[in-house]
Amino acid sequence: MTIRVLLVDDDPLVRAGLRLMLGAAPDLRVVGEAADGAEVGALVARLAPDVVLMDIRMPGTDGLTATEALRAAPDPPEVVVLTTFHADDQVLQALRAGAAGYVLKDTPPAEIVEAVRRVAAGDPVLSPAVTRRLIGTLTSAGRDTRRARRRLDSLAEREREVAVAVGRGLSNAEIAAALYLSVPTVKAYVSRVLTKLELNNRVQIALLAQDAGVIDRES
Repeated sequence: MTIRVLLVDDDPLVRAGLRLMLGAAPDLRVVGEAADGAEVGALVARLAPDVVLMDIRMPGTDGLTATEALRAAPDPPEVVVLTTFHADDQVLQALRAGAAGYVLKDTPPAEIVEAVRRVAAGDPVLSPAVTRRLIGTLTSAGRDTRRARRRLDSLAEREREVAVAVGRGLSNAEIAAALYLSVPTVKAYVSRVLTKLELNNRVQIALLAQDAGVIDRES
């Protein structure tokens, strides 16, 4: 299956480089480009990309605003944020809005290609180690502790344990070992948590657990 990709960056040289590296992969196809977040909605509706590579900092409509609008629409494409910073409040906000992860602009080409493949397959582009670092170093802008705790408390006991483990940055295999479950069972619990809490991906689960203030207390 060919993965359709939309590039969104105000720098034409960056777009040209991304088009070149992604075009070399036989299973990826760049279907369009945009220089401003304001163009994204119409292009997504017309071109139906599977993945949008979105620059976070652009004049006009920035990548955060465009990501929020995309992920709030029905049947949205996956969004991977492009950034020059490891820790940026806007990256955190994009992840809260439903972006599947982020890649640095100086990431090696092969890793960017693999990131696109992963998000197209439903996997976030944040390793457990990166998740731990991200939620530990970025600010908690927009945190609503009481609401986050109420949402976690709406889960069944085992679902909540899995959600907290995701918040600690554990992989499915690590969660399975810690809770004496099989990996397929952990995956099933993660899916149920996503459905019950109306979240897009496990990164949002991690951020919710962080917002609830349960990570240090229960780890």
